[in-house]
Amino acid sequence: MDHQTHHPAPSRVGLVALIATLLVSGCVAGGGAPPDKAGYYTWVDEQGRVHSSPVPPGDATPDREMSTKEASARAGEAGGSPVEPGETGPGGRVIGQLAPEDEYTLENYPDGDELEKQGYIRPGEPLPYFTWRDAEGNIRVSYYRPDTRSDVEKGRVKPPLKLTVASIYRSGGATATPGTGPDVDDREGPGQRGETGREPDAYAILGIERSQESFFDRWAEACCDGLSLAAAVSWQPDREFRVVVAADSTSYPFATGQSRYQLVRLPDAQTAGDFVVRLRSFASDGVFVPSLAFLDEDLRPLRIVTDLVAGYTPESWHRHGFLESLVPVFPSEGEHWLLMFTRPEDAAGQTVIEDKRGPRVIPHRGFGELSLTSMTSGD
Repeated sequence: MDHQTHHPAPSRVGLVALIATLLVSGCVAGGGAPPDKAGYYTWVDEQGRVHSSPVPPGDATPDREMSTKEASARAGEAGGSPVEPGETGPGGRVIGQLAPEDEYTLENYPDGDELEKQGYIRPGEPLPYFTWRDAEGNIRVSYYRPDTRSDVEKGRVKPPLKLTVASIYRSGGATATPGTGPDVDDREGPGQRGETGREPDAYAILGIERSQESFFDRWAEACCDGLSLAAAVSWQPDREFRVVVAADSTSYPFATGQSRYQLVRLPDAQTAGDFVVRLRSFASDGVFVPSLAFLDEDLRPLRIVTDLVAGYTPESWHRHGFLESLVPVFPSEGEHWLLMFTRPEDAAGQTVIEDKRGPRVIPHRGFGELSLTSMTSGD
């Protein structure tokens, strides 16, 4: 009798498990990442320690050294253990080495002032642009270079006035030593130069007695009761006006020496307020180098200005060259008169200028033509 052997049919669960096993085996053998593709990310924590973290599954190994920012981001995705800097990691990378874009070079970290001059456009970067729509509805792109000029250069803001460097003397300053010239501790004023007085102990060492009068006090004692107002000039507002110290003008024995002079009546404080005067002394066969004294209504000195470091403007086809100074005026402090004079040492000197023909000497003299005008910022 024939016997038939019956094999039980495979169960549905077993069949599914078999198929799943074959699929997984095929993926690992054919489509999965090979073992040699595994790698590590290097990163630095907030305490400066270098760590190594495995590449998360499914992430390709980078072809370049990761930057610190990228490694820090990866650190949140996978844990790691600290390693020693300088070790060579997977792929031949040096652990702890900065990526090229993180190195502190002038290309990666340019000077801020220089970058501002370039409109914050780094070398090799494209220009900024804006988009707009033309009359036919097409979108256009226009590139532009940022305007890096300052507001003063653009004309939006008037530049501040630069007062001329000078020596300023007021009442109550330091004392002077006879025969050595005045001390300069009493010099003051914005834009004016100030110097340190002599060391007091030096006078005792040299056996020199200090005078009890300052330069200002000695100069004020010799001036200005005898000044003549016959040729005085009144201030002319809102225009530049001419003032002449003529060769036959009255002279006066100032404490600094005999000098011709000219008086100018300043505007009232309620009308003009404090302002800056632009003083020009024109060069024509010589130039008058002025010193200034500001007097009250009774011709008593309030302030003396000497050693003006005036700038020179060369002559042109329609005017002579001139020395120009900018000096503040304070009618609100009682300054009522402007006295212009010169010192003998100034009248005996000379000014050397450089023009297209080379160096040229302009002799000083005790008379000359000047002009005055009030100034505002931006003039």
